[in-house]
Amino acid sequence: MTDVLNWKPAATPNAEPLEGRFIRLEKLDPARHADDLWHVLQGPGSDPVLWDYLPYGPFHERASFDRWLQGNAASRDPLFYSVIDRTSGQVQGILSYMSIVPEQGRFEIGHIAFGAAMQRTAKGTEAVYLLGKLGFELGNRRLEWKCNDANARSKRAAERFGFVFEGVFRQHMVVKDRNRDTAWYSITDAEWPALAAGFERWLSADNQRPEGQAQTLEACRKSR
Repeated sequence: MTDVLNWKPAATPNAEPLEGRFIRLEKLDPARHADDLWHVLQGPGSDPVLWDYLPYGPFHERASFDRWLQGNAASRDPLFYSVIDRTSGQVQGILSYMSIVPEQGRFEIGHIAFGAAMQRTAKGTEAVYLLGKLGFELGNRRLEWKCNDANARSKRAAERFGFVFEGVFRQHMVVKDRNRDTAWYSITDAEWPALAAGFERWLSADNQRPEGQAQTLEACRKSR
């Protein structure tokens, strides 16, 4: 017997700015964000493996990069946000909502491209938290994370954020002329409150100290 939900479709995100402690998320605006994004995603010192598992990039010419950004900015699904460092004001990465299905109450976070200055910092974690928080506030039931099964870094991130592994879709896609088996992860609305509390403890000033974090995100989830 399936549960009766008295289900009402979720609302859709409208790309309003989202404020965090370390970063601000704004709808991708190439006119204001392209220069910073070109520098952090393609410039000297950028992550050499950033584009390995994305279906686009790397971009060797600024014109093709700008066309890619323009296409992203015009899209509503995926809905792209720029990640802006609150201290410096620099745009340091992008990510998006995608696979937005309000009538079923599910959404995904993806298209993540963080510059080197964001990686292994609180900023990337806060960006994912802010999108997850809004998604569930809009009435969704399920948050998804999907990645190439060979992408160990993305799989570690999903597990660290508290996503539950659901399995692998074999031969799911062909990306850059290579087979992609896709690993699926999810968080449900029933699981989110405890995960959100862990995110908030981890991001707090008590935990994020000048000398480094006091506890890992996993430890913050377990503490009460």
